[in-house]
Amino acid sequence: MPDHGPNGASVKHARDRAFVDFRYAFDTMKNLFGRQAFVELLLSEGITHLFGNPGTTELPIMQALPDYPELKFILGLQESVVVAMADGFARASHQLTAANVHVAPGLGNAMGALYNAKFSGSPIILTAGQQEQGHGLLEPLLYDSLPAMAAPLVKWSVEVTQLQDLPRILRRAAKVACTYPMGPVFISLPGDILNAEGPLDMGQSIRIDPRVRPADEVLGQWTQALRSARRPCIIAGQELAIHDAFGLAADLAETLGAAVFQEPVPYSTSFPTDHPNNMGMLTRSQENVRATLEPYDLIICLGADLLRMSVYSPVEPLPEHARVLHLSERPWELGKNYRTELAVSANVRETLRALLPNLKSSMSDAERQAAQQRNQVLLTDNWNQRYPQRVALAQSQQDQRPLTAPAMLWHVTRELPRDVIVVEEALTSTHALPQYLRRQDPDSFYGLASGGLGFAIPGAVGISLAKPGRPVMAIVGDGSAMYSIQGLWTAAHLKLPITYVITNNRSYRIIKERLVSMQNCDQFIGMDMQDPPIDFCQLAESMGMQARRITEAQDITPALQQALASGRPQLIEIMMSNGFDR
Repeated sequence: MPDHGPNGASVKHARDRAFVDFRYAFDTMKNLFGRQAFVELLLSEGITHLFGNPGTTELPIMQALPDYPELKFILGLQESVVVAMADGFARASHQLTAANVHVAPGLGNAMGALYNAKFSGSPIILTAGQQEQGHGLLEPLLYDSLPAMAAPLVKWSVEVTQLQDLPRILRRAAKVACTYPMGPVFISLPGDILNAEGPLDMGQSIRIDPRVRPADEVLGQWTQALRSARRPCIIAGQELAIHDAFGLAADLAETLGAAVFQEPVPYSTSFPTDHPNNMGMLTRSQENVRATLEPYDLIICLGADLLRMSVYSPVEPLPEHARVLHLSERPWELGKNYRTELAVSANVRETLRALLPNLKSSMSDAERQAAQQRNQVLLTDNWNQRYPQRVALAQSQQDQRPLTAPAMLWHVTRELPRDVIVVEEALTSTHALPQYLRRQDPDSFYGLASGGLGFAIPGAVGISLAKPGRPVMAIVGDGSAMYSIQGLWTAAHLKLPITYVITNNRSYRIIKERLVSMQNCDQFIGMDMQDPPIDFCQLAESMGMQARRITEAQDITPALQQALASGRPQLIEIMMSNGFDR
């Protein structure tokens, strides 16, 4: 079911429309301090939360906030945590949000999280307080050129140099952040601008409607290409979830008799797990992906990255004989790395709505029969049919100590509530998570899309704020957790219904595995966290969160059920095998 806003209006496609707070939209000429104008402009752009970690240069903003309780300030204890919370909120709400950090060091601290937000296409207005103009010429402590620092990771980076420009800059920033392909923008706010007062034209919010589809001629070309396939498959991507297009993608799969694979980058749920055409998630191993796709003569990439991999391999993941059709609203991704027969930069929902009637009306009886035969074959070998084998593997390992990943994953996923949201960043411990986790809801899963660690703990805070009332489970590796452990405090402070599951193998296991497989070396330097061991339960308790440690597989499911049902922030530490115990 879509979420609903005031008066029952659906907000499922919030990224497709402008959400304006009309209390701040009509009176365009105002006499305001810069700090007041900044907050009012955020509110008028529909922003409900400001994630931040304040410093001296942000004091004018903090002075203004008590007069605007509609804008909720969410405190993070480090700038990377602040931006990751905003990233999670933007991804889950599909709305523009805002984050504020403190001068050059604060922006520097946030850069890894800003990279993640860029990769995920999160519409965030990121601001930083800056030293007063003129004073910066003296190069005081904490000063540097903020727009230059942020520029590589944002769509637009600018500093406000006169008060009268503030409304125009913020309006443009909101428009740029929300224009597809979306992403973060950056504004530097000097202290003298925030403390200045004067008459301002506050302007008006604007969004560019992204709901475009291809020309009829192009739809005809796609129809002919689809009809010519003998063994088609679909790679389903995040844009299907963003635009609520699971039903349309399923219709296309059934019409063609196409197998469906979820894209290898875990942005979000990209196709319903229980659909009979679902074959599961592609890996990021070039050799494995090539073998998986070898039987198919046509690959239809719907709102997905086309085979984004991770580490180098001389093997190309795309089979030589496979033709590619690619549909995405991110034109940079089209035809970027691999040969593509037809590429369309358009909205996936609107395109499928126009394409499906053309396809169905033009297919011959023989083509329909062949598609149904392919559907029947898929019924015997899909995600659901393979699930019992994975359960059997997990059960065969559940008496091993320390716990193995399959045993842990089965017990974690076997009885999750239907409305739970899963956030994942555990790498080796959750490598097989897509094989165990049932995902039907487009908003039910958020993964570490960019590969940059530190998203999950604070990201879960933003996701929980965006989806009030829904339980959240964040499963995080011990190494990943230490990149943003401060996020536990904000979860506890806000009393959010988040259960953190820390899979503790006391090491950087993924680096050990790659050292062995890629360099043929098993001398592990700087890859263990055992002397002294990190006690995640004590860390959580020190930040006001209940916690417990688990070493037995049969204890996982009841502990997780209790934690999720409590509606309170809790942490469960699961002791895992590191794969190299000696």
